[in-house]
Amino acid sequence: MKIWRVGGAVRDRLLGRPVEDVDWVVTGATPEQMVEQGYKPVGKDFPVFLHPNTHEEYALARTERKVARGYGGFSFNTDPSITIEQDLARRDLTINAMAEDEDGLIIDPYGGQRDLEARVLRHVSEAFVEDPLRVLRIARFAARFAHLGFRIAGETCDLIRRIGESGELDALVPERVWVETRKALSEPDPQVYFESLRDCGVLKQLFPEIDALFGVPQTEKYHPEIDTGVHVMMVLKQAALLRCDVDTRYAALTHDLGKATTPKDILPGHRGHEQRGLKILRRLNQRLKVPKAPAELALLTCQYHTHVHRIYEMRPDTILRFLQDTDSFRRLERFHKFTRACLADARGRLGFEDDPYPQADYAWHLAQAMNRLDLAPVLESGLAGKALGEAIRAYRLQHLKTLIEHEPPAAD
Repeated sequence: MKIWRVGGAVRDRLLGRPVEDVDWVVTGATPEQMVEQGYKPVGKDFPVFLHPNTHEEYALARTERKVARGYGGFSFNTDPSITIEQDLARRDLTINAMAEDEDGLIIDPYGGQRDLEARVLRHVSEAFVEDPLRVLRIARFAARFAHLGFRIAGETCDLIRRIGESGELDALVPERVWVETRKALSEPDPQVYFESLRDCGVLKQLFPEIDALFGVPQTEKYHPEIDTGVHVMMVLKQAALLRCDVDTRYAALTHDLGKATTPKDILPGHRGHEQRGLKILRRLNQRLKVPKAPAELALLTCQYHTHVHRIYEMRPDTILRFLQDTDSFRRLERFHKFTRACLADARGRLGFEDDPYPQADYAWHLAQAMNRLDLAPVLESGLAGKALGEAIRAYRLQHLKTLIEHEPPAAD
């Protein structure tokens, strides 16, 4: 029986990165022997055990064989004769297919250290094509390590194309697609996740709503990058630079989906893209089973982001209606996330990356001020029903006008 540290823990140590999670593999042992030594069995599909003291997971070395479509269509063999090299062979990338023993000896049968040095994400074997989930995983690794200079190997990109052509991607259940995408959105360069999928020819299959944005022109005066798909990738990058949370990054990604359906006769303008985008975004949210919080923030951003862009031009009564429609009086923190997505949108344009965008701060300032407004004089007036609602609106509008008069918008 021998215990190995494997996968990401070895990779990250060699890269000089913090090691957060450690995966352990045991060779030369049976389930019965593991139990005899105090390990607690927890695995369902194959033997996994909890260490009696640390409660970390230890998996028996295994091989796998494809028996059905999809990422779950495998049978496993955990015979104690299986070597660490055989176990590593089933892993996705060479940089994840290394093991380290208790003495620090590195087992690297597939060139992981070589590819770490070359900054290449390369598949271990042709078995890569058997698991469609690996398409999303490698794109996620590309997003994680892009700032270190990593790229997907050309031959691996070819394999990903083959997976797309085989129809295997259709076997991915929406929940797994969302889980991988949510993880990718949290990476340092989330836009690389989608760019990588596009470079490997599968973005259209997995995210047709995003793929449709590439090649759609915008007005050069406001969007020197012109291409809408390029703009959206820049916006997502800006959201990451602003350290926005994942929900806000998803809103940044999906705010302009309606531009893909702009009538050709009004291009490169995109009048009405906000409303057109809502229908597309609702379908995307439903297909991927996006949780409520990111789905709602994305819809809010899609519909109202241009309101923030134009807030200096809006009348007080229009601003008040905007604050009401975005539910800022009850969901102030969500409104703040929304303004951050708008800031990412403004900076996600060629040559505008470092420009100030006081509109977002102004919208946030007005929302905060209106939330601090004491409504007691109206609530204690004895009014009820529709009359009370109208009185609250008038009271808020009066104070908003005063606020704007005394604290006008900053110079753009």
